[in-house]
Parts: sequence; structure tokens; C-alpha cells
Amino acid sequence: MDDKSDSVIKDDDNNEYEKVCYMCRQPESSVGKMIRMTGNMYICANCMQRTFDLMNNSAGNNTPHFDTGNLSGLNIESLLMPGFLNGDFGGIPKSQRVKKSKPKEDKAEKGSAENEVNTLDFRKLPPPHKIKEQLDDYVIGQERAKKIISVAVYNHYKRVTKDAAGDIEIGKSNMLMIGPTGCGKTYLVQTLARILNVPLAIADATSLTEAGYIGDDVESVLSKLLKAADNDVERAETGIVFIDEIDKIARKKNSTTRDVNGESVQQGLLKLLEGADVEVPVGAMSKNAMVPMTTINTKNILFICGGAFPDLEDIIKKRLMKNTLMGFNSDLKDKYDDDPELLSKVTNEDLREFGFVPEFIGRLPVVYALKGLDAEMLVKIMKEPKNAILKQYQKLLALDEVDLQFDDEALMVIAEKALEKKTGARGLRAIIEDFMLDIMYEIPKDSSIGRVFITKEYIEGKGGPRIVLRE
Repeated sequence: MDDKSDSVIKDDDNNEYEKVCYMCRQPESSVGKMIRMTGNMYICANCMQRTFDLMNNSAGNNTPHFDTGNLSGLNIESLLMPGFLNGDFGGIPKSQRVKKSKPKEDKAEKGSAENEVNTLDFRKLPPPHKIKEQLDDYVIGQERAKKIISVAVYNHYKRVTKDAAGDIEIGKSNMLMIGPTGCGKTYLVQTLARILNVPLAIADATSLTEAGYIGDDVESVLSKLLKAADNDVERAETGIVFIDEIDKIARKKNSTTRDVNGESVQQGLLKLLEGADVEVPVGAMSKNAMVPMTTINTKNILFICGGAFPDLEDIIKKRLMKNTLMGFNSDLKDKYDDDPELLSKVTNEDLREFGFVPEFIGRLPVVYALKGLDAEMLVKIMKEPKNAILKQYQKLLALDEVDLQFDDEALMVIAEKALEKKTGARGLRAIIEDFMLDIMYEIPKDSSIGRVFITKEYIEGKGGPRIVLRE
């Protein structure tokens, strides 16, 4: 019985979670007052009336009409089969329960309309420079991207607070991040959500399909956000949704089949990005008869989309090279071949040619590009952040009272190896794990070792680490 209580919420009147109909899986806020049954089960009035109608049609009896306005004196248990009631149904799982909304205070007592908006306090929001300072502790480089995202997030949450209520409605600051793989798009958003202490949902656009086809519906991204908010709808409505691999839903070119995971998904995301009341399955990624549903308003949810956009550079280069002509004022054909800032020159026209519909682009007003990582940035990523990977290994060996040090030349070799893999910062850990395996295995054997130096020769496989014994 104790094991069941960890995953099942008992249906008490003072419970913080809403009651859910065992038959239609609708919460009490949607269908009205529930009828309590034995076995931790509730049934809404509509389902009970349908049950009576079914019994009346099958038995041919004159079953009286169910009075939905008087539920207190109803002894429904005597009307159903005893075997149906003797079992312990265990209630609805916790993952499928929605927290009750906080009761709204009386407007007359407050004398204002402040209660009609969210209760976030504008004065507690960190200003953009403070947000960027905290991002600097974890994310190396990408100075312009960090500045843009700090301002956009600050402005977004200003419009959510009660201080922004008034005649002028402030638009949403949904963002589109463009950058090569491994440059820190996802990590930047994760760090941002941790700084702001708001629920974050990370979804993959490759799994999204048009409603009715195999795959996840667009509402599944909100189901993940609701789960991250511990099924608290009000908290989820001020969260952040990061949709990765957004370039995978670009319109398919020269396709004769229905584009169920391309342009159709873009059309489905429009209402989410703009702001609308959306029915969301609770505790599941898809809608079905056995999953409770709740309504989430996306007006105050910040959507951040990110992708590598592998062919976008060619589209930008083609547009910029339209001025390539013969004569003194012409551009060289190879002018933009090695331009590291090429992605930052992206326009809405380029995104439309890439395969995004104008309506989708218009709902992502903040567009910015992240730079690809070079060897020097990779070395800084290994050393400088608060949770840098080298600091993690130094901490592990410090627990064995061993000081781990890395030569600068060794770090440069690691960075060059990561660049060869073309996976950005993701390739660093795999390389470091490879040469640290023997060290992490052998060091605990010998208690006389006090310091280990990782050298360039050891990384290149031409020698071993330099070891210093304790004095």
C-alpha cells in the first residue's frame, strides 16, 4: 500500500490536485462537480447520465433522469454491480493530475485589476546585464547572442508581469537561434531557464507530425512543459519552450507526397507561437480516451527555436553574390567563402527560401546566429566555465587527494581533435574520456601519487602522463 501512495494521489477534498473523472478523464474545472465513488474513483455528472441512459436502453426499464444539480444525497453505489465497486482502482496516477488553480482574490477588496494578470514581480527580474553576467559563467563566447537573448527574455517577462498591464499590449519576443552543431544552443537555453527559475521544456522538432499521423502532435511540447512545471498550469503558462532541430520542419522541395512533418507542422505551431488556448494531454505525449486533458494559454510562454540550418549559408551566399558582375564595382566570387559572420547576415527572405512559411517566420521576430567554435574557444570551454569538464575531473581526483593538471599544449591538441570530429563542444568529452580512462583506473591503486600532469605527448599517444609522488 505504501508503494502505491508514491505514484497515486488520493482523492481528498483538500487535495492540491484537481479531481479527474475516471471515465472521460476530464478535470473538475472543465466538467463541474464530481460524484465520489468507492475505490478512489470520481465520475462526472455527464458520464453518470450516459451510464444511466445506457442502462435504460439495454434493460428497457424506466430509469429516472439523473439530477445533475443535486449530488449530495445520491446513493449511486446501490445502482451499480457490487463487483465493479469492490476493487481498488487506485485513483488517477500523479503524472496525470493537474494542480488546482489558486483562488482569485475579490477585485472589490483590491480595488484594481492586478489579479487578472500573472503575479510575477517586475522588481525581482534580473536586468539584461545581470542575466548576461550569469550566462558568462557557463557559456564561453557568443557575446552578441548572449546579449540578444538577455534583452529578449527580459522584455518578455516584463510583459508578463502585472506592471505591464494597461492599454498598450506588448508583443511576444519569440526567438530563432541559428548556429552549427555543438556551438551551445541548447546549453544556452538550459542555463537561462536555471537563472530565471522557470519551467523549461526541450522538444525535438524531428518527431513532430501533423495531427492524425504517426508521431507527436505539436501539443506534445506543451505536455513536456506542463510536466516540467509539476502539472501546475499557472506556472507552465510562464515557462520557456525550446524546440530544437527546427530546420527539420522546413518545407520539402520537389515532393509529391503530403508534407506531414514539414510545412504542416509549421502551420500547427502557428497558434502556439502566437498565443491561444490549447487542449493538452496530461502525462502523455498524444491525445487518447484514457488521458486527462487540460487547457493551457500560450500567450505568456516564451518559444525559442534553434537549428543548424546546414544549407542556409549557400542561400545567403547566393543572395549576396547577386552583385557579382564584371568591372571595377563587382564582388569577387570567393568573397564570402570563408566569412565566419555569414550566418549573421540572414534575412527573412533567406529563411523563406530555406522552406519556412512567412506566417511562421513572422512569429519569431528575434533572429540571431551563433558562431562556430574554433580551437581557442574550445580550450576556454574546457577550462573556464563553472562546471568545465576539466574542473569535473580535477574534482574527482581531488577526492583521492591527487592534483590533476593539464598542459596548455595538451589542451590545444584536444581542441584540434574535436574540430576534426566536426561536432563542436560535444566532441570534447568523448576525447577526454578516452585518455582519462587509464588514469582514473590506475591512480586509486597507488596512494603515493600526489600530482598528475597531462602532457601533449600523452594525448598524441607518444608518451605517458607526468606523475609526481607525494613528499
